[in-house]
Amino acid sequence: MAQTVQLIRVAELPPGQCRPVMAGDLEVAVFNVDGQFYVLKNECPHAGGPLGEGFLEGPVVTCPWHGWQFDVTSGQAQGPASGGRPRQAQRLRCEVDGEWLKVEVP
Repeated sequence: MAQTVQLIRVAELPPGQCRPVMAGDLEVAVFNVDGQFYVLKNECPHAGGPLGEGFLEGPVVTCPWHGWQFDVTSGQAQGPASGGRPRQAQRLRCEVDGEWLKVEVP
C-alpha cells in the first residue's frame, strides 16, 4: 500500500534545479520544471546513476554517469541513449500541499 511522504518545502528547490531527497527508505530525485514538480526514483535504469545529481535542462535530466537522458514529466528515455529499446525511469506521483512537496511511495 502506498503512503504519502513529505519531502521538501517548495521554496527549497528553485525552477531549473534538481536534487536527491530521502522519502522514507527510498531515495528519490526531485525536479522543478518551470514551477512544476516531478519526482523520479533516484536511479537511472541504465546503470543505477543518481538522476537527482544530473543536469536538468527544461524537462530533460541527463544522468551524470553515462549521459542517458530522461523526460522527468514521464520518465521516458530520450535520444539515442535509449538504444531503440523502451527504457523508463520510475516516476512517482507528487503534489504540492501548501508550502510542502509530498510524494506517494510504494
